Amino acid sequence: MSEKAPFAAPGAATELEEGTALTPRFDADGLVTAVATDAKTGDVLMVAHMNAQALAKTIATGEAWYFSRSRGALWQKGESSGHTQHVVELRVDCDQDAVWLKVEQIGGACHTGRRSCFYRAVPLGKAGAVTLEFRAERVFDPKSVYKAR
Repeated sequence: MSEKAPFAAPGAATELEEGTALTPRFDADGLVTAVATDAKTGDVLMVAHMNAQALAKTIATGEAWYFSRSRGALWQKGESSGHTQHVVELRVDCDQDAVWLKVEQIGGACHTGRRSCFYRAVPLGKAGAVTLEFRAERVFDPKSVYKAR
C-alpha cells in the first residue's frame, strides 16, 4: 500500500463479502460509485465517484471527498460553495465496489442550487413522451456561489 494506492488489493469473493478488511474494487478507471444520503432523513442527496485518494481522504478527515470524472481531479464537497458534507457513517456494499456515505449536509448538495441532485420525478404508468415533475425548490443561487461557471 502507498499514498497512491492506500488500500490492499481485493481478495476472493468470500473475503470481500464476509471479511473485515476494506479492499475496494475500483473499476477500470480507478473509481467506485459513492452515494450520499442525509443522515437524518435518509434522502438521497447525490451520486458521485471516488478514487483511492478521495476515499482515503474521506476516511481520514470525516469530510466528503470525490473525484470529478469531467475535470479529472480530486475535490472536497463544499470547497467552492461552502455546502459541505460531514460524514456520519461510511458503508461499503457486499462486493466493495460502491460506498454509501451518510452525511450531515450543510446547504445544498446539488450544483443547481437544490438540497438534492434528485429533484425531479419521472411519472410512472404513462406511455409516450415523459415530462419530468419538479419536486424541490432551490436552497441557494448557483450563479452567486459558482462565479467561475
